[in-house]
Amino acid sequence: MNLTRRTCISALLATALPGLRAQTPTNGIAVVDETWLDAARQRELSVKVRWPDAAARSGPLPVVLFSHGLGGTRKGGAVWGEAWAVAGFVVLHLQHPGSDLAAVRAVTNTFIDKPALSRAASPAQLLARLLDVTFALDEIGRRHAARQGRWGTVRTTQIGMSGHSFGAHTTLGMAGQRYAGFEGIDEPRLASFIAFSPSLPAAGDARQAFDRMTRPMLCLTGTLDTDVAGNNATPERRMAVFDALPAGDKAQLVLQHADHMTFAGQTGRAVEIVPRQQVTRDLQAAHHALVASISSDWWRATLLGDAAARGRLAAPQGLRQGDIWRQK
Repeated sequence: MNLTRRTCISALLATALPGLRAQTPTNGIAVVDETWLDAARQRELSVKVRWPDAAARSGPLPVVLFSHGLGGTRKGGAVWGEAWAVAGFVVLHLQHPGSDLAAVRAVTNTFIDKPALSRAASPAQLLARLLDVTFALDEIGRRHAARQGRWGTVRTTQIGMSGHSFGAHTTLGMAGQRYAGFEGIDEPRLASFIAFSPSLPAAGDARQAFDRMTRPMLCLTGTLDTDVAGNNATPERRMAVFDALPAGDKAQLVLQHADHMTFAGQTGRAVEIVPRQQVTRDLQAAHHALVASISSDWWRATLLGDAAARGRLAAPQGLRQGDIWRQK
């Protein structure tokens, strides 16, 4: 059976989210590309904003952020962003100068050059990313207060934060991860998190590094989610992030045969930048649909208090043999 990305997402979202059966991921969604200036750092951020159909819900619109992986752009996480916008969320995709596609192209012409990629994913770049997120939260608040366009309709607290790979490190950092010589950030405006392909800290006690992460956290990885950036990540080290988190509204999805690029939330050439197995390609559309459904329910349960979404998370539909769903 030939399943396209949109067919799978539409089918699962129609089942998981009542009232969305007739919609496709882009129906009623406005997509806007902008450049935001952090004047304090003289740093320009390219962003992509997906606006849901405001008429489909009442009250302030909830917001979720997405941070791309090393060598990515604001196009990263498109599959997830489409699904979340259909679910009623404003989705802000951030692009991080210094660790985006332009930065990687400046040091290597291939995504299999792990030493070059490892150098690009430096602690300084992680800190720059954390400050990018803080600035984006400030900018959302500023635009809301000024009633600037549709930003006047959003909710500026209880925001969701997510990211893939280096973006997952960014997400963990905003959730309160501690680092050697740096206490980290504990951002109160962020209420829930999704980490796509996270990994344990390079050194030290992970439980101590994660001990402040008391807010909801969903971790997603796969049995083929290996190292692509020279940081010695393995599927086991990615799965171990969940075990190291404090108990309380935490969940983990492990997909059989899913690899690192499965979780980037893109299709086509964008996910073929590293070697992949054919079984992973064959399952990608189904994996994307499942992740879109579960992650949408995660946001609805943890940011909106949606009891039906919470109930579906107790036993998600669509899991295949070998997939693992855990909660604590």
